[in-house]
Amino acid sequence: MRDHSSREAATPVPEPVAYVRDQFLDFRPAWFLCGGWAADAWLGRETRDHCDVDIAVFHPDQHAIYEHFPGWALVGHDSNVADDTTEQWNGRRLDLPAHIHVPELGSPLSTSAALRHTAFEFEFLLNERSDHDWILNREQNIAVPLERYVRLSSWGLPTAAPEVVLVFKGGGHLAAAEAAAANDVLRPHDEQDLFALVPTLTATQRSWLGESLGKVRPEHAWLPHLAGA
Repeated sequence: MRDHSSREAATPVPEPVAYVRDQFLDFRPAWFLCGGWAADAWLGRETRDHCDVDIAVFHPDQHAIYEHFPGWALVGHDSNVADDTTEQWNGRRLDLPAHIHVPELGSPLSTSAALRHTAFEFEFLLNERSDHDWILNREQNIAVPLERYVRLSSWGLPTAAPEVVLVFKGGGHLAAAEAAAANDVLRPHDEQDLFALVPTLTATQRSWLGESLGKVRPEHAWLPHLAGA
């Protein structure tokens, strides 16, 4: 897996993604685009509006984030703080599952104008790995080799493979209790990404995606779309 982005993109990079990319020029740990912008990166175009840019970084590398963004507004979320916390992240170790918001100045998560704020909101999603494998769901034993499932997209950025993007969007990373609580409620923009990406997937990719989602939720609402794609 390549840890850093290439500027030789085949298609123009949207401004929010390009801005975030440029913040990582000297960031040494592996990072890659995920979420809705990753779906668009594989499609080579912006297909819908996005609230922020999602960047995946592995859990052991979280302190590197803190060191790379000194003085920035950062809000860390894990099970040790309230869901609605706006507390500035002080570099404390975040427990999985966890994410780190980088808010704009006008965001409700921004609490001090003295801190540096981003021009476009982005968010770090902390992920788990084991040697060369990316652990997507430890409880269901869903893991993939990093070299195959993080690749350069047409925007020249390291990007989560489309079927992995959809595993997360479909809740395939959730523990059984979380999946049951979700009650098969899927966000409209995630389904929009599904319908945009499915026609581009190979039969092997669709099969893997269906098998992975089925492990977490045997009656997952997306399975018929994958079988009939």
